[in-house]
Amino acid sequence: MSTHSVLTDRKLVLTAVILAFLPVVLDMTILHVAVPKLTQSLNASGTEVLWIIDIYPLLMAGLLVPMGTLADRVGNRTLLLLGLIVFGLASAFAAFAQSALMLIAARIFLALGGSMIVPCVLGLIRKTFEDEAERATALGVWGMVGAAGAAVGPLVGGSLLEHFWWGAVFLINVPAILLVAPACYFLLPRREKTTPGKWSVGQSLLLIAGILSLVYSIKTAAAEQHLSITIGLVAAFGVVCLALFARKQLRSPTPMLDLSLLSHPAIIAGLLMSVIVSGALAGVELTLAQEMQYVLGMSPLQAGIFMVPIMVAAAIGSPVAGYLSNRFGLRLVATLSLIVSAAALLFLALKDFHTPGFWVPFALAALGLALSIGLTASSIAIMSSVDASKGGAAGALEATGYELGSGLGITMFGVFMSGVFSHIIKLPASLPTALAQRSARTIGDSYIVAAELPASQGTALVEAAKAAFTKTHAILLTTSAGLIALLAVVVFVTLANYRSFPSDPS
Repeated sequence: MSTHSVLTDRKLVLTAVILAFLPVVLDMTILHVAVPKLTQSLNASGTEVLWIIDIYPLLMAGLLVPMGTLADRVGNRTLLLLGLIVFGLASAFAAFAQSALMLIAARIFLALGGSMIVPCVLGLIRKTFEDEAERATALGVWGMVGAAGAAVGPLVGGSLLEHFWWGAVFLINVPAILLVAPACYFLLPRREKTTPGKWSVGQSLLLIAGILSLVYSIKTAAAEQHLSITIGLVAAFGVVCLALFARKQLRSPTPMLDLSLLSHPAIIAGLLMSVIVSGALAGVELTLAQEMQYVLGMSPLQAGIFMVPIMVAAAIGSPVAGYLSNRFGLRLVATLSLIVSAAALLFLALKDFHTPGFWVPFALAALGLALSIGLTASSIAIMSSVDASKGGAAGALEATGYELGSGLGITMFGVFMSGVFSHIIKLPASLPTALAQRSARTIGDSYIVAAELPASQGTALVEAAKAAFTKTHAILLTTSAGLIALLAVVVFVTLANYRSFPSDPS
């Protein structure tokens, strides 16, 4: 087979897996601009809204490692096709959910399908592109689609909500899957090298139970504003599950998660970047979408358009990251991307979005560019530090960082916002105690309560909520800037001895 023919085949494989990845990454953020409409339509509480949004990334975080291992056992193509089917069916179920609980259940199945797709995408890229420079370019394309897809999600969601009901943000996945699944069936190689060994359902359940128990305890403690015995027991159960999972991995000759991967400093740095940066990005996008709609009165489409600079810059940043890393080294590129991200967040915290002018869109573009470069740099660090036979496991580990970061980011941002908001908001004195308590939870709850009050009281409550949310959002952006600046220092130190694109370990 000629070199040109082989290159064409590799490009076709990359095209197929990118098409499969796109609906999954869109689903991470497309719901953000739908939150106000969804909250009103389903009469969902602030806690229910948080679960609707982040049950998807959190459950994926628990499933990605097991599914990555399963992909190495049975083959990426088989699991990818099954994942596309599950994802398509779950999307249809979510679109027509009649309650918050039904939508949460649908999001669980979306996570199941997505967790089958993501590690297979990374595993196929790792197995297809053996040349390290080509792999960096391919990962740059993957990163571009991931960053641009996540960024364009609010715009797509806003466009749909301009003409349809909130369920359209899920229903759009169905025709996409109907086109993508046949393409993957025909384009992906039918033969691939697999890893022998058994796949443990018990270990998978331990990981999922541990992650969800810890997150549930955090959410519940924040909502109730105190730590009860029940919440403490749930948190302890989560810690025990995760400890048992880690113990089994260390003792097993064929572990589900090869913890020896964590001996590479580059992988540690990459995971730290993927968790913190993706968490900050998800939280900032969600709170920014709410700021645009609740405070500034924008429509979902207008809110999506407002975030276009992030989308465009993210699309540019990821493919550039591969070139920059080859040219200047991963350490410098990763560190500078984090520093620029922190500066952009701090600038946005100090600006008034009512009068954005030129500099707010510029800062949003700088943020999207820097974060997309940083996320792609983390992918290069992780995927270039493992042998091709462990591509699925490494891909699952990396994707777990992204999903866990997104889920925990939304959780922590939501908890942070709720706590600060409840202390800052100045409620009307005439508001009954029960309504005052609900109004102080989130700005969404304030709007729901305001709709039940007389016009004058409702208006006063909404204005108080807007003022409190704006202050809370500024505090949140400042805190995020500080966290990412600290991460820049950690990454700079951790990658001190990193050699760009090292040979795969034997």
